[in-house]
Amino acid sequence: MVLYEYPFNEGIRTMLRLEHLFDRLGQLAARDAPVDHHFALATIFEIMDVASRADLKSDLLKELDRHRTQLQAFRGHPGIAESVLDAVTARIDHAFAGLNALQGKAGQALASNDWLMSIRSRINIPGGTCEFDLPAYYAWQQHAPERRRSDLQGWMATLTPMAEALQVLLGLLRDSGTPQRMVATGGQYQQSLQNQQGTPQGKVYQLLRVRVSAEDGVVPEITGHRLMVSVRFMRPDTEGRLRPAAADTTFELSLCA
Repeated sequence: MVLYEYPFNEGIRTMLRLEHLFDRLGQLAARDAPVDHHFALATIFEIMDVASRADLKSDLLKELDRHRTQLQAFRGHPGIAESVLDAVTARIDHAFAGLNALQGKAGQALASNDWLMSIRSRINIPGGTCEFDLPAYYAWQQHAPERRRSDLQGWMATLTPMAEALQVLLGLLRDSGTPQRMVATGGQYQQSLQNQQGTPQGKVYQLLRVRVSAEDGVVPEITGHRLMVSVRFMRPDTEGRLRPAAADTTFELSLCA
């Protein structure tokens, strides 16, 4: 099964982008080749760019606090496993404390590193990090993988609190959705997120998740907002262009609030 996710607002869109970058960073930093560590550094700079929004940290803290308050309301309810509730609350508390202790924006500590910033200023220039442009960086790339990885881990540590907060928040959001089996007739599916009176249902959905079988060879084109969601299944032609798939398509849909 192939999973596709679609955010319904800008906040979730930013969180998903950062999660994607943190996942890539973890994979690249674990490798040994200098070229992998080069792109790990490039990913760190991308994270700094995405996380540069002034209110991002405060928004994440508010979301963590909101989830903590909601979970506390379940204490003492029959059918609620207190041990599980305690574990989830502890994860939220740990993420909140780490992010709250972070000084300034994510990566602000790295911005004062002149060596890193010299790389950042040239890394988006085609061929801009050649050895004759940045000899000190070229020398760093010749170090043993363990030494380069140690440096990367130190720089990544300044971003870890945000990565942990994102992991907790997106995990809670995804867990709120219940997968349902759907059929897109003729390759198209629409669902209203309103009740019969025309007002939004009790939940305000923030994320749509669609799973399709890899064997079907289709790609979902998703559009939506808080009132309506539409999924149109496409199939790539021999040149990679997407064409509408006219056949009925079975897929799995989750709405997360």
